[in-house]
Amino acid sequence: MHVFDDDAVASLLALDDLLGVVERAFLKQGRDEVERPDRPHFPVGEGLDGRDEPAGTGLAMPAYVHGDPAYATKLASVFPGNADPEIDRPTVQAQVLLTDAANGEPLALFAGERITNARTGCIGGLAARELTSGAGPVDLAVIGAGQQARWQTRAIDAARGVDGARIYSPTPDSREGCAADLRHEGIAAEAVDSAAAAVRDADVVVTATTSETPVFPGDALAEGALVVAVGAYEAGMCELDVTTFERADRVFADVPEEVAAIGDIVDNGVDPDRLRPLSDVLAGAAGRESADEVIVVESVGSAVLDTATANYLWGEASEKDGEEIAF
Repeated sequence: MHVFDDDAVASLLALDDLLGVVERAFLKQGRDEVERPDRPHFPVGEGLDGRDEPAGTGLAMPAYVHGDPAYATKLASVFPGNADPEIDRPTVQAQVLLTDAANGEPLALFAGERITNARTGCIGGLAARELTSGAGPVDLAVIGAGQQARWQTRAIDAARGVDGARIYSPTPDSREGCAADLRHEGIAAEAVDSAAAAVRDADVVVTATTSETPVFPGDALAEGALVVAVGAYEAGMCELDVTTFERADRVFADVPEEVAAIGDIVDNGVDPDRLRPLSDVLAGAAGRESADEVIVVESVGSAVLDTATANYLWGEASEKDGEEIAF
């Protein structure tokens, strides 16, 4: 088996290529040409060092795309407290195990943080490519200043182009740091001091937080705005307010049956029947019908994207890219 650390994954991964990989995975998922068992998630850390509540969440995410040479299982963790400057670790961490689909042979273990961030970023990139009006680069607002804020911006820039990005986080150092990093990569970005200032007049609004309450006022959205919400993945998390859904003409979801259970939908009383698969957009069966429609895309993440990404990376790799280990 080969082991690929984050540097090795970075050397193999190109967003321009990954956008196509993620698009194909969504189309296969939409045609029910995938295996995607329920993903258990469970609290961890309670009782550790005298803790009386969990420190984070563990998740197991297996999947297989029909016809691919291998299947993958991602073991992920979400620890919101890691954002504390005194801890300074990624909120989301993961590893991805790739296994031969023909004979069950373990093939590779990938550092999974970059895989998770990049494939999730591509959801926003594809949504911006397909669901924004007009042509040319978009005006982007990002609520959140962690790694996913950066990856969403990168992927949207790769898929559609970003004319300018406004970054808001309640922590000044975080938003300033995120904007500086994006500028260093050649993306025009600035930190702003309120969510409303970020959202106002934006073509695309991305929310990439672990918030339990709405992170921007829905009445600040411009006509024709696309909202891509990627942070909430369970009932206790909520990034969008009821006004956003009242204004939304269409609501798409990467996995509608799972999105139906998150706080954005439950807390705002959104009818789950409004949720339409994002794969329908990519298949040309649904999309924007007028320039002034407000559209929401909700994402909880799909293991199908992880296995597709791991297969892509394995295809890009040669034996020298990993470290041989013996059982």
